[in-house]
Amino acid sequence: MSVVGVVAVSFASAAGATRTHAAAAHVSDPMIAAAGDIACDPSSHDFHGGNGTSSACRAKATGDLVLANTAIKAVLALGDTQYQCGGLSAFQQSFDPAWGRFKSIIHPALGDNEYETSGTDCAPGAAGYFKYFGAAAGDSRGDSAFTLGTWRLIALNAECSHAGGCGATSPQAAFLRTELTKSKCTIVYWHQPYYKGTSSQSSSYRAFWDIMYAGSADVVLNGHLHTYARFAPQDASGHVDNARGVRQFIVGTGGRSLFSLDGTRNVEATAKTYGVLEIRLHETSYNWKFVGTSGTILDSGTATCH
Repeated sequence: MSVVGVVAVSFASAAGATRTHAAAAHVSDPMIAAAGDIACDPSSHDFHGGNGTSSACRAKATGDLVLANTAIKAVLALGDTQYQCGGLSAFQQSFDPAWGRFKSIIHPALGDNEYETSGTDCAPGAAGYFKYFGAAAGDSRGDSAFTLGTWRLIALNAECSHAGGCGATSPQAAFLRTELTKSKCTIVYWHQPYYKGTSSQSSSYRAFWDIMYAGSADVVLNGHLHTYARFAPQDASGHVDNARGVRQFIVGTGGRSLFSLDGTRNVEATAKTYGVLEIRLHETSYNWKFVGTSGTILDSGTATCH
């Protein structure tokens, strides 16, 4: 597995400049974009009609990045898509004008805030989320999967108590095992990360990670921490494994707010800025770029599938 270092290139803002690429990808290789922790509650003092401030409520700016890149064929929303509680009215007032502009290609995952009970138009059971996204929200647990190019992309509900658990014998675990057999190259995504840069892991997701490692998953995408981080490929015990390990990206940079990563253990790159992760899916490999709202590529690289 090879990794390429950070690259800075010019980028087109929504106003109409042009992003330049070092090399053109094969036209049949689809690109995805991903980010979580996206839209402010419309009652927030930082909302300002959806325009936000220089430091908060930047969902429109991150949405502009996606909208400007016509190569993007699917968008993975990594949970906490709408604050404060995922109410339908909040989705319609805040998320929809910012990211609803490309709703037809969004494949979301649930976050903890979709289940909150304080905010605009709250309803139990993440009802606003399921109603807003419809069929794209997945099954009754919030799990879903789809194929793009030669890749299988698998969404899970990290809010374990609302999805029948996250343990090794849970319905979600069975779903994950089955979906991992459907393609050589796979991306799995849910909201709260297993690794946070510290010496400990989130025990709730140990079974997911064991299954991914055994099933040769390539990439896991998470949000929840409002920053960007790329980790070395790891096994379920925090050991770097460049041959079989799963590479985790945290992309909690969709617009709500920003803070720093908890630590630096096995972390290869970080960026505390709003932006989206773009991943080009090749037949047996992938390359990534984390693009900030300023247009600068802050992290990039390439790796092969297992």
